[in-house]
Amino acid sequence: MIKIQPHIIQEGSVQFQLGELTGNKISYNFPKILIYLEAKGKLLFGKNFKIYSEDEAILYKLCIYFIRDFETCKKLEIDPNKGILLSGPVGCGKTSLMKLLPHIVPHQIKHIVIPARNITFNFNKSGFKIIEDYGNSGFYCFDDLGVETTGRHFGKDCNVMGEILLSRHDLFLKRKLRTHATTNLNAQELENRYGNRVRSRMRQLFNLIAFDRECIDKRK
Repeated sequence: MIKIQPHIIQEGSVQFQLGELTGNKISYNFPKILIYLEAKGKLLFGKNFKIYSEDEAILYKLCIYFIRDFETCKKLEIDPNKGILLSGPVGCGKTSLMKLLPHIVPHQIKHIVIPARNITFNFNKSGFKIIEDYGNSGFYCFDDLGVETTGRHFGKDCNVMGEILLSRHDLFLKRKLRTHATTNLNAQELENRYGNRVRSRMRQLFNLIAFDRECIDKRK
């Protein structure tokens, strides 16, 4: 019988041990997780990827959430049953982190990261079926929420992502299926974009984890 060890991850010839397994419980080590994240980030995004020390507080919250450390989540007022809304300025690394972090928990189902603008483009071609496709099933992280254009199909305008978020809220209530998202917008801008009704449901859907608005643009 093969012993499952999700806390030990093999990348090529290098083995990363992210914690200790006692019985069926893993005690994760945050500094070791950071070492792995930087190594995996370089594999996924190129040799210039790095973990910045100023981002470690944000990363700690995200890691606690992804490893399902319910006790620490409670202390940090993070609801592990909700999704993550990761907000921050352009270039702070939101998308990279939401693609990277699931790799620390290879035994869990991974979300699919998809740009919100792509969903709107698909709506323009295929219509309301797209809202059903993304609103009624699946485990998604909607990337760059709020910067997509208004959808238009056969002359009818539609706030596509707003409608999808309403459907995802129903899905959350019925099946506890989580939704993640990244955004450059603040709470007021999101409300202006999607309306009070959607913004209210977003509070129930998401834990808000936010980069500092003065965070550097790591793409430069």
